[in-house]
Amino acid sequence: MTDPDTQRLRVFLVDDHAMFRAGVRSELGGAVDVVGEAGSVTQAVADIRSLAPDVVLLDVHMPDGGGRAVIEKARQHGCDTKFLALSVSDAAEDVIGLIRAGARGYVTKTIAADELVAAISRVAEGDAVFSPRLAGFVLDAFASNVSQPDSNPELDHLTQREREVLRLLARGYAYKEIAKELFISIKTVETHVSNVLRKLQMSNRYELSRWAAERRIV
Repeated sequence: MTDPDTQRLRVFLVDDHAMFRAGVRSELGGAVDVVGEAGSVTQAVADIRSLAPDVVLLDVHMPDGGGRAVIEKARQHGCDTKFLALSVSDAAEDVIGLIRAGARGYVTKTIAADELVAAISRVAEGDAVFSPRLAGFVLDAFASNVSQPDSNPELDHLTQREREVLRLLARGYAYKEIAKELFISIKTVETHVSNVLRKLQMSNRYELSRWAAERRIV
């Protein structure tokens, strides 16, 4: 039971799927105060600035930039809110990218409601929180300086969306699957792939996939 004299944490939800946000809000119940929610980067940053929640729960991938963009833009405006990633993705690039951007933790959407409440509380207190399977390779990546996208100078020439397309391509996704995953058209995927090939000076998607896999961009 929540102590009536204890002020509940103020939480903000960021996910482009309204049904998922409604589910999280329901699962959190009366354990925290969900003060707002957003389905886009622009709306999320504006509301986070005005509401100043204690913790922001955010997804990694959204059509207009995703969790990393939310954190970076919010930080640019001086927001000191703590961020906890809540995502279906357990890809190394996603986890390390969010942590480097400033997230205090990363948990997957399979987490139980009581565990999520506990994770929110720990992040609010300044702790770093990860789903059990993710903690090991996060520590390994920072300890051994495993090659990640940010350590590859070639990737500095790519936009965030081009990096997302490259990552999915490296994981074996077809153009149609990439389009569905990123909520864009197949034609747009083809354009992004052409741009990536040109910028990285490669001739085909198979060469590109092999290049990305060798650098662990998966």
